[in-house]
Amino acid sequence: MPKSIHNSHEANSPLGAWGYAEIIIPLALPKNYTWSVPDHLNDQLHVGCRVEVNLGKNKKYAGIVKRIHNEKPEFFEPKEILNVLDVEPVVFQEQLKLWEWIASYYMCTEGEVMAAALPAHFKLSSETIVIFNDEYGEDFSALDHDEYLVAEALLLKKELKLPEVQQILDSSHVYPVINRLIQKKVCFVWEALKQTYTPKKEVYVLLNREYDNEDKLSELLNNWTRAPKQMELLLSYLHLIKTEGEVTKSNLLKKSNASEAQLKGLVDKEILRLEKRVIDRLQYLPKDIKIDFELTPLQQEVLEEVQQTFTEKQVCLLHGITSSGKTLVYIKLIEEIIRQGKQVLYMLPEIALTSQIIRRLQKHFGGHIGIYHSKFSQNERLEIWNKVKNGEMKVVLGARSSVFLPFQNPGLIICDEEHDTSYKQHDPAPRYNGRDAAIYFSSLFDAKTLLGSATPSMESYHNAMTGKYGRAELLQRYGDFHLPPIEIVDTKKVAHKEKGKVMLSPPLIDAVNEVLERQKQVILFQNRRGYTPYQVCNVCGWIPQCKYCDVSLTYHKFSNKLICHYCGTTYPPLVTCAACGNHNFVQRNFGTEKIEELLLEQFPNAKIARMDIDTVRGKNAHDVLIQQFEQRRIDILVGTQMVVKGLDFDNVDLVGILDADGLLSFADFRVNERAFQLMEQVSGRAGRKEATGKVLIQTIQPSHPILQLVKDHDYKKLYAEEIEKRKQFFYPPFSRLIHVTFKHKIKEVVERAAHHFADALKIKYGQYLVGPAEPVINRIRNQHLMELLVKLPRDARTIAQCKKDMLDQVALLHQHKSFKSVTVVNNVGPL
Repeated sequence: MPKSIHNSHEANSPLGAWGYAEIIIPLALPKNYTWSVPDHLNDQLHVGCRVEVNLGKNKKYAGIVKRIHNEKPEFFEPKEILNVLDVEPVVFQEQLKLWEWIASYYMCTEGEVMAAALPAHFKLSSETIVIFNDEYGEDFSALDHDEYLVAEALLLKKELKLPEVQQILDSSHVYPVINRLIQKKVCFVWEALKQTYTPKKEVYVLLNREYDNEDKLSELLNNWTRAPKQMELLLSYLHLIKTEGEVTKSNLLKKSNASEAQLKGLVDKEILRLEKRVIDRLQYLPKDIKIDFELTPLQQEVLEEVQQTFTEKQVCLLHGITSSGKTLVYIKLIEEIIRQGKQVLYMLPEIALTSQIIRRLQKHFGGHIGIYHSKFSQNERLEIWNKVKNGEMKVVLGARSSVFLPFQNPGLIICDEEHDTSYKQHDPAPRYNGRDAAIYFSSLFDAKTLLGSATPSMESYHNAMTGKYGRAELLQRYGDFHLPPIEIVDTKKVAHKEKGKVMLSPPLIDAVNEVLERQKQVILFQNRRGYTPYQVCNVCGWIPQCKYCDVSLTYHKFSNKLICHYCGTTYPPLVTCAACGNHNFVQRNFGTEKIEELLLEQFPNAKIARMDIDTVRGKNAHDVLIQQFEQRRIDILVGTQMVVKGLDFDNVDLVGILDADGLLSFADFRVNERAFQLMEQVSGRAGRKEATGKVLIQTIQPSHPILQLVKDHDYKKLYAEEIEKRKQFFYPPFSRLIHVTFKHKIKEVVERAAHHFADALKIKYGQYLVGPAEPVINRIRNQHLMELLVKLPRDARTIAQCKKDMLDQVALLHQHKSFKSVTVVNNVGPL
């Protein structure tokens, strides 16, 4: 248990009858509410435990105790806590400090942070619906009287709302009963069913119990007459059971070259039986550490440099080019921390994109490692939560939400691909940055944070250059291969022969043919999904738009629908122009679906696959695609930025960026940094194990300065140029940004509200305000938008005061009769 719980007098010592408790409930309340502690609960109450409380007339919540004290609230009479739900804390003091920091830094409430941080099972409220777990069966003999009554009702009705449970038990105190039923797996919370996740099931083959007797088995084998293939299969099974202990159906059929029919024959004769079991992906891995590689002298040098830096600084930036072996350095550091008995958090921007890393780490750390992300069911998240809390799980691989896990004694947090925008939560609140939260969280334990990237964010690199962070560099590819040469194709020279944008230029087609002839693989990158990003009427220029958002609709050929990528609304395909009635539409620009279709025409003998959000919706869809590509069952992979992130394919010899102009034309101060990062990361997928890789970039502006930097792989020159511009125009890392969005269904109301808000702030912060103004896309989901940008100097006191004033201003705005229903979203450190 973390030291702070032991040392905190408030945490464990029961107080007198006049005790009060500050409790966080999962609602956006501006400040935490206080409840009084009744005498009979005094000795059960601890900081970090959940309690059942009443808010308003009859709304009940499971809240977390943040502080126990003796200060009676001045202006109201606190209600009593109804029940204590946990024997021991579900979160430690350090987690509560992290919640408080996130709420204060990102201008949200601790209730919103709690709602994001805890698995659903911890967040019971009056609206909660519980569902019967069919796998529990109908034997309720192990349950007490109240549990039995609720279980019986659940068996009949399959689901119950909490008020119904209150009626069944004729009592308002039902949380403890529900809590026990969830722990005994009799039922689970409805939120758990919203996941697309289904548990992995495997069919196991077992010998019928009759043949556990050696004599009976000998008799069976000696008197075997027919079906020699079945006999072979049975002997294979007996051999496998001896060598492997347990035999799965898939493994048996694969190793014995037998058919389903032969196995069915043995099952029908009641010699073998089949049993379907839910299996945990990580459960059967032994907890051992196997490091079967040596670092190169250069990697060893970098490892020692990082270790040296950690003696002086809490954060170190590892700037290592693509395929330099950063992961091997991470593995060595993880080994060192585990051997000290501490825990490690290994953060990745998107867990779906990291099945490769999971497999690599499992190979080295076996059962010490677990995974935590939002595609798991709530039951699994709860299981991992508890394993981390009791220290059983030593290494957790997770996306940004894993920073909320209740670590006991973390020694190291690794934040890989630290530049990635996926670390930032956009909606709903808390709009936190996982990387920055991890740095703060590790400081609470005096643990270390390692940020790794081939293309670090300007902010992190600036911190390293100014000495705030340590810095280590690994600027040579593993195996001494060079970064792939980059060729820029000027599509203007091709374009005048064909109308519209060039998708596959002749040099690219030749290069793909040449690579396929050598039986190597190709990755093509286009950062737009769908078939055509927009259609235009050839006569009057009308473009089909979403009726709820001011954006054009994207045509998806596979589903034959027009889809709005902002609100998700789908429309039937259009054949007639709504403005002039003409039937002549031209398709402009191109998405991954269209490229896939073109590739199938151009390379009919190649195996082609597409990787974008439309093709990898399931929990394992991404993993399946990656494994097929690794096993060379796919020749050409076309995709959005999913194909970029941290994947390691030995056999890729050509990477094509089909539309670099799309990356270079955003109206954003980070556009050059983003474009460089994406192109450098994409090009890093080529030639990772042999020196034959090549990258082709298609563009209509071949002399663009960023393309020259990508061609030279020159990050340091990019940094030097960008940092000067940022300084000149007062952008991060020289300032701190807060982006305010106003939303309302009536355009005039939102405009007036934004100006009213800005005018009030101008008195103190006029020089720091940009706007308010309409954004480029000024209506989403039928809500009109206005934006205001606040650029503050890097002075903690000014920033804190401005945030407070802004929150006060939001409260005043909502008291104004006309602006009551205007939504105001504060986004600190927008990306």
